[in-house]
Amino acid sequence: MHVRLQEPKLSPIADDVMSGLTRNPKTLSPKLFYDARGSELFDQITELQEYYPTATERKIFRDNAADIVAQAAACTAAVELGAGSASKTVLLLDALMKAGEPITYYPVDVSASALDACGVRMQQLLPKLQVVPKVLDFTQGMPQFRRIAGRKLFLFIGSSIGNFEPLEAGLFLKQVRSSMNQGDALLLGTDMRKSPDVLIPAYDDSEGVTAEFNKNVLVRLNRELNADFDVDQFAHRIVWNDELSRIEMHLESLRRQSVSLGALDLDIEFRKGETIHTENSYKFTMPMVHAIAENGGLSVERTWSDTKEWFTVHLLRA
Repeated sequence: MHVRLQEPKLSPIADDVMSGLTRNPKTLSPKLFYDARGSELFDQITELQEYYPTATERKIFRDNAADIVAQAAACTAAVELGAGSASKTVLLLDALMKAGEPITYYPVDVSASALDACGVRMQQLLPKLQVVPKVLDFTQGMPQFRRIAGRKLFLFIGSSIGNFEPLEAGLFLKQVRSSMNQGDALLLGTDMRKSPDVLIPAYDDSEGVTAEFNKNVLVRLNRELNADFDVDQFAHRIVWNDELSRIEMHLESLRRQSVSLGALDLDIEFRKGETIHTENSYKFTMPMVHAIAENGGLSVERTWSDTKEWFTVHLLRA
């Protein structure tokens, strides 16, 4: 009998990395940030004084949770896309439970460790809540959620929609719509345009947490793809692109260097000053919000904001 040896299975991030690093300019998907360490660092970022989006959105939920839930109308399930540790979501889930219906919460994330933390948090804060975590890439389609009985409230908060290119954002919302049944709604968080004096420190904090978060993607490539990035030879760089209304996050090569990714049989050359573009974070105006909603086959039914109008939360329906 002949035994055929199987090829070693590549990390699930291999295709994204190969595609991104062989482009010009080089890119890496922001999905790669969220290994266990990356999820921990992002949770730290959300508590930084400079990082206003989390605190601002949390206050919107604290002030308006009952109104949001009433507008969503008699939901029995909440599906959160990119749940992370769900620190803000507790306010909405508590309001849903107080509305009288038994609630099942489906946190969805690519990070199993983040969902573990989410489950622990919910058990502590809302012990009567039924939690059904789903480890999956929600950008690849979620037809299984159509089979959930009752009215659902989908949550895509934290302005995660800002990580998509505008046309891709509309396509993503169209995909979410395809997972919705009649009566379901989507709660969408959007960070609004404001002065770069506010925006840039939010992504380049004085404690260097965001820099470590950005560089952690290279640590992950070293671990999962047998790469040899010298992390200290890359710098965290932030750019405000006013024309495109977005913050850009980059990793800049501090010298001319060559990097090997052994698992991909790939060698990559970097010039001094060349960057890897790791994330965009679009900052919205209301016409931009209406445009992506319309492209996704959804309409803005209601909007809530803070007093400075730095952040907005919208209830969308088909």
